[in-house]
Amino acid sequence: MKKQLLIPVFLTLVIGLNAQTPRMSLYEEFTGETCPPCAATNPKLNDTLALPGNVAKMIAIKWQVPIPSAPTKTWSLYQTDKAEIDWRWKATGYGYNPPINSAPSSKIDGQEATVFGAASSHPANLNSAVISAAQSHTSAFSVTMSRAWNKTCTAVNLTVTIQATAPFTSVGPLIFRTVMVERLIQFSVQPGTNGETKFEDAVIKSFPTIQGGVAMAGTWTIGQTQTFTLSCTLPSYTRKKDEVAMVGFIQDDGNRKVQQAVRADKQSIPQNALSGISAEVDLTCTGMITPTVVVKNEGSVNAITALTLTPYIDAVAGAPFPWTGNILPGASAVITLNSLSASAVSGGHSFFCDIDMPSPVYNLIKNETGLNYMVSTTYQGSPVAEGFVSTLYPPAGFGIINNNGGPSWTRNGLTGGYNLSTESSKYDFYSNTVIGDQDEMYLPPMNLSNVSNPELTFDLAYAQRNTNSDDALEVFISDDCGLSWTNVYYQHGPTLATTPPTTSPYFPDPSDPSHWRTDFIDLSAYKKPNLLFKFVTTSNNGNNLYLDNINLAFGTGINTKSNGLFNVSLYPNPTSGTTQLKLNGMKAGLASISIINTLGQVVYSTQTSLNEGANTVQFSTQEFTTGIYSVKIEANNSFIVKKLSVSK
Repeated sequence: MKKQLLIPVFLTLVIGLNAQTPRMSLYEEFTGETCPPCAATNPKLNDTLALPGNVAKMIAIKWQVPIPSAPTKTWSLYQTDKAEIDWRWKATGYGYNPPINSAPSSKIDGQEATVFGAASSHPANLNSAVISAAQSHTSAFSVTMSRAWNKTCTAVNLTVTIQATAPFTSVGPLIFRTVMVERLIQFSVQPGTNGETKFEDAVIKSFPTIQGGVAMAGTWTIGQTQTFTLSCTLPSYTRKKDEVAMVGFIQDDGNRKVQQAVRADKQSIPQNALSGISAEVDLTCTGMITPTVVVKNEGSVNAITALTLTPYIDAVAGAPFPWTGNILPGASAVITLNSLSASAVSGGHSFFCDIDMPSPVYNLIKNETGLNYMVSTTYQGSPVAEGFVSTLYPPAGFGIINNNGGPSWTRNGLTGGYNLSTESSKYDFYSNTVIGDQDEMYLPPMNLSNVSNPELTFDLAYAQRNTNSDDALEVFISDDCGLSWTNVYYQHGPTLATTPPTTSPYFPDPSDPSHWRTDFIDLSAYKKPNLLFKFVTTSNNGNNLYLDNINLAFGTGINTKSNGLFNVSLYPNPTSGTTQLKLNGMKAGLASISIINTLGQVVYSTQTSLNEGANTVQFSTQEFTTGIYSVKIEANNSFIVKKLSVSK
């Protein structure tokens, strides 16, 4: 009797499981523009979601919630779609259980992330294992979603087809919800108060509404289908049409579980369907800028005869600038604003311009727009030692120039030089399809006139996409405020690479520090007072580049590039106490050892006599604070730098 009961049940389960469809999981993050932990968490979260093994398993959508408070700026991600966002996160709205009561937090397929093995639903705890666990649950539905722009590129037309691949009965109303996201929104000025300017997969609108969605039958049999269409009009606050994507998901409102998700990804704009507003300003050594704004009339009937432009420097509004003229349909005008105080503080700053138009509303893409620029009015004599540990990016005194607003330099929170930290600066050649596009990273303005043996060192990791990839990294120096530049470093393609090519987005192997190398630039010819340094990338749409541990002007006695005449190792590394420095292949003589912190300060130095061959030097790190240190060894008319991680 027992076997007769069990065998039919077992066969039924096998048939049902074999019929189901692989799941695309939905990751909902509840983040906020006034939430400091969100700004610290989101870069690493985005890097995790973008790992090659995760992109086919999970789709993310981000709700900008008013935690701990609502942004006060008129233009913010939360304020643009406040009613729908409030319904989604509030306990009095959709009613997730447990409720959303802090930011950042998350739901995976409508459930707590702990269901899939995460330590908590804080996004910092999302990892590849959790993503794989969520995706391993099969679904009773397959979904296809196709998209197309309407004629004027003001709406996305969707066709959605749902098919049951296994029997299914919902607990409550079964709803297909559709949201519009922008895959990347890059502000030049923070829209909130937490310093966050880069937002990925932010929800900007729902269709027909997030509350109602499209109703589905509660009971499904194998092969049953449902097809519907939606016309999704872009809201007026859409920043970049070619970043718009559509995400759909099936959700059982009885238990809040998401059964399947799908994304119709971003799509390029047909030629001449969109123009925007751009600002031109790059570098100033006077503390003043005179920006220009380009406005194009995309209308077909009315001329634009009046505008009001409000400039912002580092998010502080300047005096409104009224303009009158005549911009005919299809024509452009270059508007020169009054000269503005750029800032008295050397380093990177932001210019931003808001544009208001009188009625009638013209067919002008009304974007707030801006870019970063560099101010060089004071030149520091203290060393630069930057390991990108702080979430502030670019770091204080640094500046990023990205004139076309495309992929550029960003802070990476998953890997660091020689795998001794989890932070670095990343340049996204992989996503930059504009061949020849150049972006710049300025270092703080420097005074090297009193430095005995100046040098620039940095760690890098790079892989080509294929053997023909020819991305380039250069270093330039100027002693005349950018009127002329001297190239002191040029590596490209195979000479830039530190590891073999890979067709996937490159990420340094966390178990193999040989993906990294340290490059040295002798600056003995540049003992001058007013110097500008910049890294310049030239994209060939190859693969990703990582920079870490940029050290400028801390040379201590030998200007010879490391030539591999001796071998050095540190053990243990990381360390919490005593560390041994082992030197092999040495000649008899003296060695100088310096340990330098991330502020460029020498925290330990000594000289030791060397024997021919192998030598061991022991030193204590008990007085050191937790962090990454540079250990510089000078001997045998050469030097080498190693990274040491100290943890308590």
